Amino acid sequence: MSKLACWVEAMRLRTLPVSVAGVIGACGYALLDGKFKPAVAVLCLLFAVLAQIASNFANEYYDFKGGLDRKGREGPRRGVTEGDLTPGAMKAATFVTLGLACCVGLSLLLWGPWWLILAGVAIALGVLAYSTGPYPLSHHGLGEVAVVFFFGIIPVNLTYFLMCGSFTSTVLMGSVALGLMGANVLVVNNYRDYDDDRAVGKHTLLVLIGRQWGVRLYDINAVAAYMLVLTVWLGFTPHWLMVFPCLYLVLSAILSYALAHREGARLNPLLGMTACLMLFYAVLFTATAALC
Repeated sequence: MSKLACWVEAMRLRTLPVSVAGVIGACGYALLDGKFKPAVAVLCLLFAVLAQIASNFANEYYDFKGGLDRKGREGPRRGVTEGDLTPGAMKAATFVTLGLACCVGLSLLLWGPWWLILAGVAIALGVLAYSTGPYPLSHHGLGEVAVVFFFGIIPVNLTYFLMCGSFTSTVLMGSVALGLMGANVLVVNNYRDYDDDRAVGKHTLLVLIGRQWGVRLYDINAVAAYMLVLTVWLGFTPHWLMVFPCLYLVLSAILSYALAHREGARLNPLLGMTACLMLFYAVLFTATAALC
């Protein structure tokens, strides 16, 4: 595998729709209020993608340093663990990418108040806290919670705020829904890596509660997300548009069935499909909001 291919693999492209979906979902709510701002949308998308890539790089580097990755794992190839990339290069890439994200974030102050700097600092710390620090979130059963916050609640509400200048309960519920959709990507990841994680002492949520909860948790998250956005969809006319969130639920059920009947590397495509399903829902919602 070439160096370029190793770096692309380390970015974990199949997971990037998760960061894109949150911003697109926020754009839908802004469109409903007639306050959509294209420049803000582009910058928020760029910030979200760079922050997630930095998080993916950090996860690979710090899991290697902590001895939590093994060669020949079921998941995507880890370049540092396999010796394709040096730890120093991965660490540098983590902080360079995070620095670029911070620069983009600072440009958003053109549309928002100074305290957004504190939000940016919290996000930057979250990028690292997921995999390292005194209490790495992904090592203590808090990975899914972190995803709900950093890929749902925070990006949706802050993007909406930058466009509309306020926070609303409707947007909050929508942000939690998107966060739960994103958490299912991690559920698939941890379901696949259950044996490897147990072997190295990495306490993901599924390691703590049992692998048998993987499919159940996937279903619970999907149904909860559907219920949280039900009210806003019922407000759209014509009412046949309700078929779209129902379609999300049906497709989620299909992926859940596949999750229950696959093992090992055969689960890898489901991770990307779950991320794309989240993005598919966000695009459908925003397109509907634009047309209504």
